[in-house]
Amino acid sequence: MRVAGAPISWGVCEVPGWGHQMAPRRVLGEMRDLGLGATELGPAGFLPPDPAARGRLLAEFGLDLVGAFVPAVLHDPGRDPLPDVELAMDGLGEETVLILAAATGTDGYDQRPELDTKAWRALLSNLDAITLRAAARGRRVALHPHVGTVVERRAEVERVLGECSVPLCLDTGHLLVGGTDPLWLARFAAPRVAHVHLKDVDVPLAERVRDGRVPYTRAVRDGLYRPLGRGDIDIAAVIAALEGSGYEGWYVMEQDAVLAAEPPEPPGAGPYADVRACLDYLAGVAS
Repeated sequence: MRVAGAPISWGVCEVPGWGHQMAPRRVLGEMRDLGLGATELGPAGFLPPDPAARGRLLAEFGLDLVGAFVPAVLHDPGRDPLPDVELAMDGLGEETVLILAAATGTDGYDQRPELDTKAWRALLSNLDAITLRAAARGRRVALHPHVGTVVERRAEVERVLGECSVPLCLDTGHLLVGGTDPLWLARFAAPRVAHVHLKDVDVPLAERVRDGRVPYTRAVRDGLYRPLGRGDIDIAAVIAALEGSGYEGWYVMEQDAVLAAEPPEPPGAGPYADVRACLDYLAGVAS
């Protein structure tokens, strides 16, 4: 299978105060040792911003770059996001998917606004403009429905599908927390799926996040995301639906984690062990 890693599985996140941040060389080394051949970019500053320097570092660990998560404010009628998105595209190769999150404009994912009609119009227009510009440049783009952004809930996902043309990043965990069944989306909108993030979820804890009883960051710290096969999502069915539809993109292991301190050396514990469990699960699915 086309399986990649992501720094967020090692607790590396763009949110200030998220938790302990591991060093790039240890994260990339553990990806290599797990047998992964590709990774996502991680937050700004985690890998070198210069594409040539970044390419040399990734090559040292035998890794390709398959995705770059880029939060951007897309709903403000008085703000054009295209220059910032173009700048992000400048540093990416044609095979790297630019994964947009419709950011709120504030740090973190614990609170978000409700959009009015003008904001929705701006969001949908900007998504179409970015999609067209990416295609004109030979680049790939996907919108990531994400907890704590302005595209989180099922009604918002459905509106994006119905009213603009942007491809999607299907993140099994964020979709479920927001109230969208990822298997439904894999079956209903497979032609729109350009990239996939795989994570399993503790559904009772997800429901508490959705109802506003537990902040998202605290839920992640408390184990919202589980290694594949140890939560409540039928990951195998999602993969089967996508593969049956002709999906040819990457499956990125993305179990968002919050670390309190530097984890012990693998393979006994920490992120390495969790990602290993995910890969073992996928090996069983593939067989």
